[in-house]
Amino acid sequence: MGLLTIIKKQKLKDKEVRVLMLGLDNSGKSSILNSLLKKSIDDIPPTMGFNIETLLYRNFTMNIWDIGGQSTLRPFWFNYFEKTDSLVWVIDGTTYKQRLYEIAEEFLNILKQDNLIIGCNFLIMINKIDLLFGAEDIDKTRRASKLQEVTDEIIHILKLKEMTNHSWKIIPVSAKTGENVDTAIDWVVDEIKERLYIL
Repeated sequence: MGLLTIIKKQKLKDKEVRVLMLGLDNSGKSSILNSLLKKSIDDIPPTMGFNIETLLYRNFTMNIWDIGGQSTLRPFWFNYFEKTDSLVWVIDGTTYKQRLYEIAEEFLNILKQDNLIIGCNFLIMINKIDLLFGAEDIDKTRRASKLQEVTDEIIHILKLKEMTNHSWKIIPVSAKTGENVDTAIDWVVDEIKERLYIL
């Protein structure tokens, strides 16, 4: 019996996954986590260090590590990579143009780390999409077109199409309204289930 089979059998038994949530400061990581937990997202202070929450979702126990995104904390991100099944990278959709270089640099640094499990999936969440549109963008077609433009630009700057060792998905979300948040986590669960639980 190979090591991968043993790991899969153990995870099948436990149905427990480790999710690491990263992103620059003020991207809304903690707000997304609170949205998933059905908690208030009002007046959430910046995460100083890390926060761990357990989410029971579709018969899975998801241990979600929300790590602070301040520049002083980023050198310590890599201490949390071991045994990670899914890495969630959160981007503030309202400020990403001003922080393009910073977002790309930190994300690409993550991909260079040897202690990140090969096969760990990547979910990129473009947060705060509720703030991207004014009254003139109520039209669904126009809104969808703008979201696609933002998505395509981020795919390009993060070089996602060049990623070969990890499955990835990019989804625009709103922690405030809950839009697409469950859809995003559904993708994480489905990908992990296919990769780790089906022998």
